Amino acid sequence: MKRQFIGIGLLCVGAAIFLTSCSSGSHKRGKGDMVSQVTGWPLNDKRYGGYEVSNYPGQQTPIGMTFVQGGRFTMGAVDDEMVTLENNNHRRTVTVSSFYMDITEISNVSYREYTYWMGRAYYNDYPDLVRASLPDSTVWRSALAYNEPYVTNYFRMPAYNNYPVVGVNWYQANDFCQWRTDRVNEFLLIQSGAMRPNATQSNEDVFTTKSYLADQYEGTSGPNMRRDLDPNGAGRRKSKYEDGVFLPDYRLPTEAEWEYAALGEIGNNPSPENKRRRGEEVVTDRNSLPWGPKNTTRYGLHNQYQGEFEGNFKRGPGDNMGVAGGLNDNADGPGLVKSFLPNAFHLYNMAGNVNEWVMDTYRPGSHDEVNDYRPFRGNKYTKPMYQEDGTLEEKDTIGHLPYTYVTPQDVQTNGRYEIRTGDLNNYRDGDSLSQFVYQYGVNTLINDSTKVYKGGGWNDRAYWMSPGTRRYIQGNLSRSDIGFRCVMDRIGSPDGDNSPGGNNFGAEKRHKR
Repeated sequence: MKRQFIGIGLLCVGAAIFLTSCSSGSHKRGKGDMVSQVTGWPLNDKRYGGYEVSNYPGQQTPIGMTFVQGGRFTMGAVDDEMVTLENNNHRRTVTVSSFYMDITEISNVSYREYTYWMGRAYYNDYPDLVRASLPDSTVWRSALAYNEPYVTNYFRMPAYNNYPVVGVNWYQANDFCQWRTDRVNEFLLIQSGAMRPNATQSNEDVFTTKSYLADQYEGTSGPNMRRDLDPNGAGRRKSKYEDGVFLPDYRLPTEAEWEYAALGEIGNNPSPENKRRRGEEVVTDRNSLPWGPKNTTRYGLHNQYQGEFEGNFKRGPGDNMGVAGGLNDNADGPGLVKSFLPNAFHLYNMAGNVNEWVMDTYRPGSHDEVNDYRPFRGNKYTKPMYQEDGTLEEKDTIGHLPYTYVTPQDVQTNGRYEIRTGDLNNYRDGDSLSQFVYQYGVNTLINDSTKVYKGGGWNDRAYWMSPGTRRYIQGNLSRSDIGFRCVMDRIGSPDGDNSPGGNNFGAEKRHKR
């Protein structure tokens, strides 16, 4: 009896040791190198069911982008920036999360890569789809100006390769973001060896991230497809989102993200974090313009550049670049995307050159009902479409999975009664009040297709270069002084070096530097 008790005791001690080792994360068994923190079962091991957990190294900075560490800032225009008396951007404190942003505006040569791909993939059967992707070169035409050289040359002539693309409307800019997401993720699969290049893909056979993840894109398997650890699997499998191969979607920035990035007030923190110290929560000055806490458009340091314009804008009536022998910004129209100095986030031309589309739907009173965490107006939720048997609908004739808008019934089913609908463009904007309704063409030029653009352009006065100013235009329209750049969400911790989130005390240091 005593021996049995001792045996049971030893068994309990052994089990305790096993569970303790599991909780520490250091236990290794068989072919797997990790164990479940809730069951103790080995992970990534076919003998134990094959549940896989990726050893994710962290999100890397996408090509052409820079990291923008998020934080709290004062959004909106200060009193001396509201000379137009529109009162459409009152000051309020908000927080934006960290994200990645294109260093420059999207250039002509980059947008031509998109239209070239569209032509190669769709022109034979869907020429209208290709034409719809092209920028409108006639935006350069004016009744009392001779701009035909721009109409003919600006988008296609190599001399303008690295100039910002213009004539692109809000919807075209969003389509470019979707195309970029798919091409980047396709190349990541090719680089990993999971897939081979398919340069002749067209129509329904084009790669999209969503159709691939839904197992509706085959392509040509590469030499390094992943091992399928499912005991009932086929031995090799396609990549999944959980593998950490894919990047998040490219998209337009929200108005708050754009304004935060343009201000670049990280440069006004006298004691930012570095390898030897933590950062202090202080910003000494508010920037009126992206290049620093000063209300001037000229470079101020005492060197050979002193007095030069720091942005591409229109100084006064008829003065787009100064006089011969002393050009003030050296650009009569748009300039090179990497001209002038970048701001503290290493972003070029966040003031001047061309205005830029942001994702928000315009309402003059957006500041009255603002969410102070990641503010944005324009949510219009979608969901994938399913067949009667519960499976996803087949992709369409151009390779995209069909989506539909979320209905009020869907929202109520999910218990989100404070939202009530999947279309939130009009959320608390005043149009439900009896004394005012947004009736486009009757009492307003604002509707759900009215989008915000910011930044000032080559044909704007300096006032519009302040990040706190805002204007709007219908999303299906385009102009010769509006371009765009993309952003990507930062996934995980807010640090760009993949340090763990939160403040960690003790053996696990906060910073991995």
